[in-house]
Amino acid sequence: MKLYEEVLYFIAGHRRGWVFSSHDLMKRFTRQEADSTLSDLVRKGKIRRVYRGIYDYPKYSEFLNQELSPDIDQIARAFARKFNWRIEISGDSALNMFGLSTQIESRYIYLSDGPNKSYDILGTILEFKNSVLKDIGFKYKESSLLVQSIKTLGKERIKPVVIRKIRKHIDPCMYSKILKDTQASTVWIYETIKQICSES
Repeated sequence: MKLYEEVLYFIAGHRRGWVFSSHDLMKRFTRQEADSTLSDLVRKGKIRRVYRGIYDYPKYSEFLNQELSPDIDQIARAFARKFNWRIEISGDSALNMFGLSTQIESRYIYLSDGPNKSYDILGTILEFKNSVLKDIGFKYKESSLLVQSIKTLGKERIKPVVIRKIRKHIDPCMYSKILKDTQASTVWIYETIKQICSES
């Protein structure tokens, strides 16, 4: 298999929507092989450069007949892997992703054990703030999003309409994984997650 095909096969194996840097290819390819091949893939429209050194394997909407915007959470995690940061989405930004926040949609904030950094991603501001991370360690990004959003809302604001709104953004195939991943959370938060991750 040619290098070009091998790199594309590796990227495609992570499915559409994956965001990555050359750092994610280092276990399989040299830096020079990765960088040169990624440039070729961008030029041929197979992948998309969303920021300097950050790429995505874009999802495509048949309905809209166009590529979809890159996933900002995936971008944040690609930066984290590239720079070896641990990150945790801020509560307000988690609510924003579930359509429950009045925060401006063009700004997302992540807490990080790295330096304060801000990036303009195709008109969306992605900001990393150095902070003490309290809820790091979840295996799945959905778990972190749920815990942060529920905690920020507060117990008294958890209503059926909120449960329904959040549930729309969670893939049902993730329910059992999230429940296992978050079982050590505060009792009322975990009870809320159980309501969200129900089939009803």
